[in-house]
Amino acid sequence: MNRLATSLLFAAGIAVFGSAAAQQPIVIKFSHVAAVDTPKGKGAQKFKELAEERTQGKVKVELYPNSQLYKDKEELEALQLGAVQMLAPVPSKFGPMGLKEFEALDMPYLLNSEEALHKVTRGPIGQGLLKSLEGKGAVGLAFWDNGFRVMTSNRPMHLPTDMKGLKMRINSSKVNDAIMRSVGALPQTLAFSEVYQALQSGVVDGTEGNISNLFTQKQFEVQKHMTITNHTYSGYVVVVNKKFWDGLPPDIRSTLEGAMKDASAYNDQISQSDTATALAGIKASGKTVVYVPTPTEKQAWIKAMLPVQQEMAGRVGKDIVEAMRKEVAGIPAK
Repeated sequence: MNRLATSLLFAAGIAVFGSAAAQQPIVIKFSHVAAVDTPKGKGAQKFKELAEERTQGKVKVELYPNSQLYKDKEELEALQLGAVQMLAPVPSKFGPMGLKEFEALDMPYLLNSEEALHKVTRGPIGQGLLKSLEGKGAVGLAFWDNGFRVMTSNRPMHLPTDMKGLKMRINSSKVNDAIMRSVGALPQTLAFSEVYQALQSGVVDGTEGNISNLFTQKQFEVQKHMTITNHTYSGYVVVVNKKFWDGLPPDIRSTLEGAMKDASAYNDQISQSDTATALAGIKASGKTVVYVPTPTEKQAWIKAMLPVQQEMAGRVGKDIVEAMRKEVAGIPAK
């Protein structure tokens, strides 16, 4: 019997609110794949603290970081079946569920500053994306930031042509696949928990990801070069099982919404500071050379990846791509 099946044996009793269970706390299992000392890990911890404090112990939040319960591909199935109540996956995870619009957030150099990102995720477009989850048995609660993505490998990558032939780990995303192919790299989909070993053993040559994860997962220890491409957004969508959420007493649900709002603000705040701390730690280690492209080189990266926006628009939805472009028009890149 696998972990998911075992968990389901107990899932039915998690959300019982009848008189017999009135004195028992409502349990929220919050599963995610990142380390506890990442912005997502800290954001989850902040939500736990606020939820338990503000409900005066009526809610108990159990945190399961580092893929303790499920690997990437198992998480959403577990949520839909009620084996866990809360997750925070990357947006592209919703593509295979039929919600390909979320993959627009992976578009290279479309949201190229925090101001542009927040104009989308905190505005009508972001709210519409969260609302669309309800048809899939989930409720979207928030977007959590974790900086922008960079490239790492064991050879220098000053220009996109330097990526040619590299086997690069990506998460499961057709857009990220297209990004790698646009610079001549060979995309390899691997679960987040498997990346360090794959880099160490040479199964893949490099990866792309946010700086705080590269640091806390110690991936920089097995990579010689990092290039600050900042080519796409790195963040998460906090979701909760819809049946569970709708079954909560209204006052509890309202309190948890407030806790999530404050935990989200906390996550986004520490995302910036943690990224700076992680970058400094990577530089200080002496194990990875950190390279910042010149303005001319940066334009070469943008030019190489820009066709991906047009190529993938048919998949993720031309309307949402155009809506995002319109929303961020005039906001300077950083």
